[in-house]
Amino acid sequence: MTVRVLVVDDSGFFRRRVTQMLDADPRLEVVGTAADGREAIAKRRELNPNVITMDIEMPVMDGITAVRRIMAMHPVPILMFSSLTHEGAQATFDALDAGALDYLPKNFDDISRNRDEATRILRSRVWTLGIRGLPAASRASAAGPGRAAAAPARAAPHAPARRGDYGVVAIGTSTGGPVALQEVLTKLPASFPLPILLIQHMPGTFTPAFARRLDQICAIQVREAADGDWLEPGTALLAPGGKQMVVEVRGERLRVAIRESTPEQNYRPCVDVTFSSLAKAARGKTLAVVLTGMGADGREGAKLLKEGGSTVWAQDENTSVIYGMPMAIARAGLADQILPLPEIGTRLVETV
Repeated sequence: MTVRVLVVDDSGFFRRRVTQMLDADPRLEVVGTAADGREAIAKRRELNPNVITMDIEMPVMDGITAVRRIMAMHPVPILMFSSLTHEGAQATFDALDAGALDYLPKNFDDISRNRDEATRILRSRVWTLGIRGLPAASRASAAGPGRAAAAPARAAPHAPARRGDYGVVAIGTSTGGPVALQEVLTKLPASFPLPILLIQHMPGTFTPAFARRLDQICAIQVREAADGDWLEPGTALLAPGGKQMVVEVRGERLRVAIRESTPEQNYRPCVDVTFSSLAKAARGKTLAVVLTGMGADGREGAKLLKEGGSTVWAQDENTSVIYGMPMAIARAGLADQILPLPEIGTRLVETV
C-alpha cells in the first residue's frame, strides 16, 4: 500500500523537486500536481490523494484559502511549506487554524544542511500524515507489524496527586501542537494558580510569533521564555525555538535558564530536557502533559518525573494528529491519565 500525494506549488521547479524526492520512496506516489489553490481543489476531487503538500503564497487562490475549502468539502491531511520569516510564521499558523496538520520550511537547507537528511525528514512527514488519509482497513497494515503488535495504551496504575500538590504544569508537544495548545490554554482562566511551561518543537523564527498569538487568544499570559524568567502563577513560558529551556531553583523560587542546544540533541527545544530539569527542581510537584507529536520526545523525562512522584498525563490516540509522543508515554506505563484533547484544559482547572 502506497500513500498517494498531491503536490501544490506555483513554482514548476519546486513541484518537480518535491515530486522527485517523494517518488524515489517506494512507500509514496505523487499522483498529481497543481499550480494554485483552485487547481488543488479540483485535483483533490479528481485524484483523491491521501495527503497534500501545499504552498502558502500562490496566484489565483492562496494556500490558506485552499486548505480551508478542502477541509470543508473533502478533508485530507495537508502539509504546508512555509518560509522561516515573521510573515511566514503568521501565515503558517493561519494555515494550521484552517485545518493543515503540519509544516516544513520551503527552503530545504532550513530543514537540514545535509540533503539526504532533509529528504528523509520530508518523506517521513508525508508518509506519517498520509497514513491518516488511508482507508481504515489499510491504515493498520501501512503502519507496519511492529505497531500492530504493540501493547494497547493504558493509564499507569498510579493514583494522581491530590489537588493542591502541584507547583508547575509542563506541556510538551510537536506535530499538531500549535492547535492543540490553543485548545488547552484557552480553557484556563486568568486566575489559573500555577506557572506553565510550554515545549513545542518549532523553529526559532516561529516561537515569538506563536507566543504572541497565544497571548492574544488566552486569558492567561503567554510569552516566549527568556533566560532568568521567574515562574509565575497564570503565566505560560514558551521555550524558544532552537534552544533548550531548563528550570533551576533559586532560593525558594523557580526560574528558567535558556541554553544553547548541543549537536546530540535532536529536538530544539526538547521536551526531555525540560522535564528532566523539573524532575530535580520541582520533584514531586510537576503535572506534566504530553500532547500530539511524532517520535518519543518526553518519555525519558517523564520517567524521571514519575520516579520523583510527579504526575504525567497523555493525550489519547483518537484526538492526536500524530499518536507518537503520547503513545510512547502511554505504552511505557507512565500515564496517570489518558485524556481526549477537549478535556485536558478543563481537567487542569479542576485538578489544580
